[in-house]
Amino acid sequence: MMDVSETPQAAGGISSSADRMVGMEHAEVRYFTSYDHHGIHEEMLKDDVRTRSYRDSIYQNRHIFKDKVVLDVGCGTGILSMFAARAGAKHVIGVDMSSIIEKAREIVAVNGLADKITLLQGKMEEVVLPFPKVDIIISEWMGYFLLYESMLDTVLYARDTYLVPGGKIFPDKATMYVAGIEDGEYKDDKIGFWDNVYGFDYSPMKEIALTEPLVDTVEMKALVTDPCAVITLDLNTVTSADLAFRVPYSLLARRNDFVHALIAWFDIEFSECHKPIRFSTGPHAKYTHWKQTVFYLPDVLTVEEGESVSGYLENRPNDKNKRDLDITFTYNFETPDPTRSAQGSCFYRMC
Repeated sequence: MMDVSETPQAAGGISSSADRMVGMEHAEVRYFTSYDHHGIHEEMLKDDVRTRSYRDSIYQNRHIFKDKVVLDVGCGTGILSMFAARAGAKHVIGVDMSSIIEKAREIVAVNGLADKITLLQGKMEEVVLPFPKVDIIISEWMGYFLLYESMLDTVLYARDTYLVPGGKIFPDKATMYVAGIEDGEYKDDKIGFWDNVYGFDYSPMKEIALTEPLVDTVEMKALVTDPCAVITLDLNTVTSADLAFRVPYSLLARRNDFVHALIAWFDIEFSECHKPIRFSTGPHAKYTHWKQTVFYLPDVLTVEEGESVSGYLENRPNDKNKRDLDITFTYNFETPDPTRSAQGSCFYRMC
């Protein structure tokens, strides 16, 4: 068995971590070093919906993991790697760029799994795995708005490079949803605040405020429309090019109310299991650290039950920093009452 302590990727210490960052763009360094801190890992581990779903999908499918080689992309503190090892995997390889992997090695050792788990520090695209191919890929790659931080590209690279034909990916499906909400009080606070700042007109700041999505928890009662599934990603077949998309949506109003914003969330599915496991990050479901993403509209839409708001959602990685997202919502609300009709296009930068 390969001794990780002898590999270049396993070299510990602050200087070696810094060496790996040499030559990277500032945005890349910022992304990887953000995962050096224990707080972000504590938040993810305490997300019971997230962690329990991964655990159940692995433990309830021991027959799939038994004697298999497993790759954990973005392993963090190693929790998914240890789930896989406990489920009977032949060997697990965990890869992570951040220096938290040094703690992951300690955690794996104190749990008696050092002989079953190899942890490599480095970019997935650059490390050399101790096995030419793997049977299963596990990864918790989802970001805010599902695709923020673009870690899915790395999972797809691992799939195309290392996964055996017919191999499995955990999870393997993700579906994004959109809905309309009433949130006048908060919008007034977030956007209207700039109308009078200590007696001064700060309205030019509204443009910036309106282009920044808000990651927050939305109460179910705020939903004015039915949700609309806009895109489903199948990790067995999706390509990096598919992650830039323009998709239609249509939102049916449930009641007479105002629509101040559109929100987005996603559902995750482990469908290649004996018993599929699913979880949602929507306002109807138990809290997750992903919450929901809120996009405030410049117009207030006055909708009546049975009316529809339709349009397109466009998403693409930012040209200068691929981990940021450029998101555009177009909306069209037509009614017999011209005073209530509205249409527009809103651009948002998620960074």
